[in-house]
Amino acid sequence: MGERVKKSILNAEVNLIFYFLTLFLAFFSRKIFLEFLGTEFIGLTGTLNNILGYLNLAELGISGSIGYLLYKPLQQKNKAEISEILSVFGYLYNWIGLIILFAGLIISLFFPWIFAKTALGLGIVYFSFYSILGSSLIGYFINYRQILLSADQKNYLVAIYFQSAGLVKTVIQIALAYTYKNLYVWVLIEFLFGIIGCIILNLKINKEYPWLSTNKLKGKNLWKKYPNIIVYTRQIFIHKIKDFILYKSDELFIFLFVSLKMVAFYGNYTLIATRTGQLFSSVLGSIQASIGNLVAEGNKQKIIKVFWELTTIRHFVAGFLCFSIYHYIEPFISIWLGAEYLLPRNILILLVISIYIGTSRGSVDMFNATHGLFADTWSAWAELFMNVTITLIGGYLWGISGILLSKVITTSLIGLIWKPYYLFHSAFHLPYLKYWGGAIRNYIVSIFSFGTTHLILAIWDCHADEGYLQWIAYCAAGTFIYLIINFTLIYLFCKGAKDFFSRICNIIHFK
Repeated sequence: MGERVKKSILNAEVNLIFYFLTLFLAFFSRKIFLEFLGTEFIGLTGTLNNILGYLNLAELGISGSIGYLLYKPLQQKNKAEISEILSVFGYLYNWIGLIILFAGLIISLFFPWIFAKTALGLGIVYFSFYSILGSSLIGYFINYRQILLSADQKNYLVAIYFQSAGLVKTVIQIALAYTYKNLYVWVLIEFLFGIIGCIILNLKINKEYPWLSTNKLKGKNLWKKYPNIIVYTRQIFIHKIKDFILYKSDELFIFLFVSLKMVAFYGNYTLIATRTGQLFSSVLGSIQASIGNLVAEGNKQKIIKVFWELTTIRHFVAGFLCFSIYHYIEPFISIWLGAEYLLPRNILILLVISIYIGTSRGSVDMFNATHGLFADTWSAWAELFMNVTITLIGGYLWGISGILLSKVITTSLIGLIWKPYYLFHSAFHLPYLKYWGGAIRNYIVSIFSFGTTHLILAIWDCHADEGYLQWIAYCAAGTFIYLIINFTLIYLFCKGAKDFFSRICNIIHFK
């Protein structure tokens, strides 16, 4: 088994372990914090984190461009170039950190008006905000070198140290919240563990790369030597801004065109869909550095072979997610919250289609990124303009359905039509029809698997919404039937499937 595969598996295994640990602790801790610290304080920390999220828009693009530029020198073991690129990264991140610090200080001047109605007092508001801001700035001023671990297929180390620190922090916060019920202590622990995690990870980086020598002042003089950093940063920034607006604006448009109540109803659906999707994205996203390493080697035949493997995997995950969400989410919400929280079925259908498009296109997006194909900034502006325009019309006419329909249309035109063409034309140098010759099989298999299992389940009068046991039985039966049909069809018809199953068999045999 190759070194690249070993690292991909290790990254995936570590991400999965921490996914389940953090998921369990998140539900448990939230109940404790709500009970002993109060809903208003938890709402405050969530609001402050959202404010900081907007401030962090200044970073968009830089880490992506640096990650891409590190793949080749890492593959060639060019230590001098790696140190120079990270020095430039440190210099740029230093400036971004200063911009965020300055913007944070300016915004905090308006807190007496923004939080005028809070009963908590401005003291805890400012203490919380500056602590969260300080924890974030550590990454810009000190911890910028961690991108080397991600680019070098060692993201499992980042997960182990940061996520372990996060789990320990949450356990301590639970204990202290239960014992003292003190808001300042909770925030102080949040800040201290940000520092502790940073120190430990930097010590690990020094141990992994004892030859690494970075200098932010030197990076100021070096950035002209690497003009691609600025070019790629500008291009990725535009794509990231588009993604941020496209995927973070649903609730805002629903509030504007429907009601705040519908924001909460829609949020129940997206919460479940997001948590379910994270289970797969934590695994699929862990292999990007491995793909970058593969692309840096330049073996075109091998690159295309792996592309079709990942495309089939992505379509399988997309199909399974959509089947599960469509069939299982409504009875679960009926049991969990009550049937009155269900949305019309057409909204669910559009949500499922949107999830399929977003998940299945992941392999194309990943290979575009690892080939450095960010120059199509026009497509980002076009997608954003179309989405906002159609959303304003659709949201006004049809509410939530119109908002989701807009996303389906725009992501289909850019994500499913343009992006594969860009990859095959500019990176693979193959006819565009070769993409659809393979991809169409995946779409047909997913639709046939979904439809056949749906008809079988319709015959079974399960009453899955009457209790958790009935719901679990319904999920187990539906999943079993779907997977049998889907796996069989994928193996027989989908391009790259046999290569992937052979790879899995080799991994199992090796272990």
